[in-house]
Amino acid sequence: MTEWSDPDAMDLSDGETFDALLDRADTREKGHFFEFFSEGDELAHDPGLRLSHHGSEQWMGQTLNHDPAYWRADTAAERGFEKRPVHPDYLLACVMGVTVEDLSEKGGYFLGRDDVEFHRPATAGTPLSVTSTVVDTRTSSSRPKYGIVTWETAGRNRETGETLVSYRRTNMIPRREPAATDGGAVGEQDEGGPTLPDTLLTPDGERFEDFQAALDRADAENAAVAYRHERGRTMDDQLVAGLPLATLNTARQHHNRDEMADSPSGDIVAYGDVTRSIALAHARSDEATYREQRFADERFHDFVTLGDTLYGFTRVLDCDPEAGPERAGAVTFEHVAFNQDQTPVYSGRRTALIQRDT
Repeated sequence: MTEWSDPDAMDLSDGETFDALLDRADTREKGHFFEFFSEGDELAHDPGLRLSHHGSEQWMGQTLNHDPAYWRADTAAERGFEKRPVHPDYLLACVMGVTVEDLSEKGGYFLGRDDVEFHRPATAGTPLSVTSTVVDTRTSSSRPKYGIVTWETAGRNRETGETLVSYRRTNMIPRREPAATDGGAVGEQDEGGPTLPDTLLTPDGERFEDFQAALDRADAENAAVAYRHERGRTMDDQLVAGLPLATLNTARQHHNRDEMADSPSGDIVAYGDVTRSIALAHARSDEATYREQRFADERFHDFVTLGDTLYGFTRVLDCDPEAGPERAGAVTFEHVAFNQDQTPVYSGRRTALIQRDT
C-alpha cells in the first residue's frame, strides 16, 4: 500500500499528476455566504492593525489628501489636536479592512454606507478592536444568487475601549443556493428631463464665510452652489491592490485578476474607501478643512478599475455658523466621484468644520 505521506509518493511537478489532484481537491473556503448571517448576530473581528504615521501618510500621499494637520505636529496643534492624528480616511479604511474576512470576502457589491461618525481623533500607535452587528438581512429581488446584509460596525481603541469611528454598511453577499424570486418589478419611469437650477455658483474662496455667502446668493437667485474640482487621479496598482492589502482587506476583487476575469467588471476593482478618499481629496483641496465630523448616504454606483481616472464634483447643502469652535463653522456637502466617461462612481453627504477668515 502506498504511503501517501511519503514525499516521493507523488511527483507534484508533473503537469498531468498535478492537474488530476487539483480537479479532485476540495477548496478550503474563506469568508461567509449570505445564509451565515442572522439579524442580531455580533461578530468580534480578529485584532486589527496598529495605526501608524507611515500607513496614514502612504494613504494620504496616494489619494492626494494633503491637509498639513495630518502631516505636521505644529499645524495639528494649531487645529486643537493634542497630538498629530492619523487621517480619518485611513482610520475608516483600516477599521473596515479588518471586517472583510468575516463579512464580505466572498465578494458581492458594496451597496453603500451610512451614519459614518468620527467620535474622537485617532493617533499613531493606537491598536484597533473592531466589532460588527448584523442589523438586517434580506433577499435581492434582482439578483437571486445574492442576499443583502446590513451591519453596524464600530472601531475602538483596543487598550482604552473608546470608540473612534462607527458606521452602517450594506453589501450584496453570495448565497450558497439561489433564492426563488420573480425578478422584481420596475416602476414607471419619468420620461421628462431632470429639473435643474437656473445657475450653478462657485464659492469665491475656501473659508466658511465663502460657502455661507455662496449659499445666501443662491437662495436669492434660484441657483445652487455646485462646482467641479480640477484634479484627477488615474487608478494604478498601488491604489487598486496595494492600499487595500495594507489595511488587511483580503477581498479577492481587489488583487486577484484571474478570479475577476469573468466577473461583470472584467478586472480587479478599487476598494470603495480608496475611491471615496480620492473624491474627498479633490473636494478638500478647494476648502480650508478644520475637522471632519460625519458622513451619510454613501453609495457606490459603478466599478472603478485599473486605468480609470477619477474626478470630483461638489454641491454645498448647508452652513451652520453655530457648530464647532469660534474659528470654524460646519458645512454640509454632497460629493460625487466620476470617471473619465463622466459616469458617477461614488456619492455621499459629508459635514465638516471649515475654518473661518478670522
